[in-house]
Amino acid sequence: MGVLNTTPDSFSDGGRLYTDGRPDPDAALDAASAMVNAGAAIIDVGGESTRPGAEPVSVQAEMDRVLPVVERLAGSVDAIISVDTSSPALMCEAAALGAGMLNDVRALMREGALEAARDTGLPICLMHMQGSPSTMQSAPRYGDVVDEVLTFLRARVAASEAAGISRDRLLLDPGFGFGKSVAHNLRLLAHLSRLAGEGLPLLVGLSRKSLIGALTGRDVHERLPASVALALLAVQRGASVVRVHDVAATADALAMLAALETVES
Repeated sequence: MGVLNTTPDSFSDGGRLYTDGRPDPDAALDAASAMVNAGAAIIDVGGESTRPGAEPVSVQAEMDRVLPVVERLAGSVDAIISVDTSSPALMCEAAALGAGMLNDVRALMREGALEAARDTGLPICLMHMQGSPSTMQSAPRYGDVVDEVLTFLRARVAASEAAGISRDRLLLDPGFGFGKSVAHNLRLLAHLSRLAGEGLPLLVGLSRKSLIGALTGRDVHERLPASVALALLAVQRGASVVRVHDVAATADALAMLAALETVES
């Protein structure tokens, strides 16, 4: 899954697709096409930064950023267009324009989100987050982070099914970096196979995360080697989808892992 931010303030690439103060759909198409050519099967379009400390944006502002890009990409790139949003209105509008997946960091907890997601008929990724983007990294606390993330995700799966969303439409994301310390993130990664044991596809986002900066001292644009290593470790522990900024390098590394696993089997 390649990351395509249409925000001016995302931690890694905010504003990269902007022209004259607004997202440029043609620039977005060029960026998405490059990621698909490099090996991306999904393009994740987001219009609201969820970096630590980020403030929420209005639904209208988010829609103005995302919908022209979804419309431009749909049918023009050979990949699933995912929309990274918690907004029920945006979910519906994006689906009507050709989006093929929803990715919600708030796990359909906003009012009306369960019903909107159900009505789109699309696959949905449910993510765990402790707190909100503006506060989540202040002082995250858990008794056992693996148990608590599992409990939360199971509850959201149950809520989704009760709302009429079939289980085969769901993916799970443990939410690395979303209300987790370095120790919490490492424990989640070490025990990722427990989440994979739930029988639903796991989506993992570790690319360029602050975890890497904390452990290596590297600036956000110097985190490629560690990002690729974390993607490999996640797949080895059961991840089905890795959400990344550096598609080509990650795809090459995963191709080597796949080749080795073929020999070992």
